[in-house]
Amino acid sequence: MRVMVDTNVIISSLLKEGSIPDIVLMEICDDHELILCDYIIYECYEVAKKRFPQKVQLLDKLFANLRYELVSAPENGEVKIRDNKDQPIINAALAYKVDVLVTGDKHFLELDTEILKICTPAVYGDLFTLK
Repeated sequence: MRVMVDTNVIISSLLKEGSIPDIVLMEICDDHELILCDYIIYECYEVAKKRFPQKVQLLDKLFANLRYELVSAPENGEVKIRDNKDQPIINAALAYKVDVLVTGDKHFLELDTEILKICTPAVYGDLFTLK
């Protein structure tokens, strides 16, 4: 299964080892194919530099140790999202045929698309990994 995680899942994983986002992220890497777009990587560093500057080195380590496929975020896509900053992520998820997008962002969660399952880390854990 191809799974993309949003910026907030990665940042949450970084901030609290053993949290549901952290467990889900690690299990995705172990059991599925993690897909990240260049925009998610960029956004993670922007958030970390601005809000958690002491965690930037940990973010470097996290990305160095994660097993993932890096893809480019297309500028245009077939599904529009209310928050323009999220558009590259939904475009990438659809363009690279991701099966599940894991996010805590309400803008993604309110989308109604049958092409892509969108869920929170907790729901993902209930459905796919955490027993």
